[in-house]
Amino acid sequence: MTTATTVIIGGGHAGGEAALALRQGGYTGRIMLISAESSLPYQRPPLSKAYLTTEIEPDKLLIRAAANFAKAEVELVLGHSVSEIDRSARSLRLDDGTEIHWSNLVLATGSRARHLALPDPLAVEPSNLFYLRSLEDAQRLKGALLPGGRLLVIGGGFIGLEVASAAIALGLSVTVVEAQHRLLARVTAPEVSAFYESLHRSRGVQVLTGARIERFELNDDGNQLSGVTLTDGQHLEADIVLAGIGAVPQIELAEQAGLDLDDGVLVNEFCQTSDPTIYAIGDCSRHFNPVYGRRLRLESVPNAVDQARTAAHSINGVAKAYEPVPWFWSDQYEVKLQMVGLSEGYDRVVLRGDPADGSFVAFYFTRGCLIAADCINRSSEFALAKRLVQARLAEDAAGVLADPTSSLKDLL
Repeated sequence: MTTATTVIIGGGHAGGEAALALRQGGYTGRIMLISAESSLPYQRPPLSKAYLTTEIEPDKLLIRAAANFAKAEVELVLGHSVSEIDRSARSLRLDDGTEIHWSNLVLATGSRARHLALPDPLAVEPSNLFYLRSLEDAQRLKGALLPGGRLLVIGGGFIGLEVASAAIALGLSVTVVEAQHRLLARVTAPEVSAFYESLHRSRGVQVLTGARIERFELNDDGNQLSGVTLTDGQHLEADIVLAGIGAVPQIELAEQAGLDLDDGVLVNEFCQTSDPTIYAIGDCSRHFNPVYGRRLRLESVPNAVDQARTAAHSINGVAKAYEPVPWFWSDQYEVKLQMVGLSEGYDRVVLRGDPADGSFVAFYFTRGCLIAADCINRSSEFALAKRLVQARLAEDAAGVLADPTSSLKDLL
């Protein structure tokens, strides 16, 4: 009898969790984890935060030690990528020509940094231009963040702002250029954006919003960026440039395999793709979320882990629908932001606490229901905020939310 084999492509949070969750759920077949990176699955959030400012050995970033994968009898194929998927033969081919047959396939291919549209043609990419998605990226960037250097951050999202705070701690001068008219414009209310702009300015960061780049400037050798010129004529010089302008899902293999796509690999509530033997999880997948009534592609560790467990349950024959409320976090300086839900489309914001005090919550309502909350230095209230969002708290409780002396627990 042929042994069932589940092959997982991708060695991030999603891929690593899926492999271990399969075995923990009673899977008796072969489990293979294929990753283009040579490292075991590791934590990525610290790469834009603590890893840049402290001496952390790469082994300390591992999600699980090698012994955990050995105990679970997970076969690790590291440093290799998949070049082709053959759905009809249920096989795939590695970059070295090796052919592997599978019973179930899990795509955990993640996302990659969106790249700048640089002057064309350039002989080589500028050596002082950085993106941040992998440990290799972080190691390169860390080596370049030297005291006294001038860092130009393109993009006022989480990656850019987290690296900006780390660079300030390391003694660099930092400028953040954001095309939108406020920081974090896609994910937060103006009140939260204003708080973070004030926070960064107070630490010495030059923040330029509504600023668009007209031209990239190269040094005399043409191998480094020396700065940029904005559309208003302002020139900004730089020794290091970090582009944090978003990410795109890595769906090339899914496209080659003929799976249904829409800014990600489309999956059902059990993380199955249009081919029921193939699953997609984490940053590369797009699912329908019943809480928000639309399809979502989420780039977060909680989503990667939860979808990995959902796929493992399905493969093990105990399908459980994936329906969590998304949540995220960001650390900048001594400020911790914890977000639950998605605030897009909100029609009312209720503040609990005063942003001037450095600790508050922003609650977001749409059509009379609570859909999201941003907790800034309010970790003690975050768990309750998550439950209130999950409960779709009615807007008539807004007065209680706004009163910092009231108990959120009473609203449950």
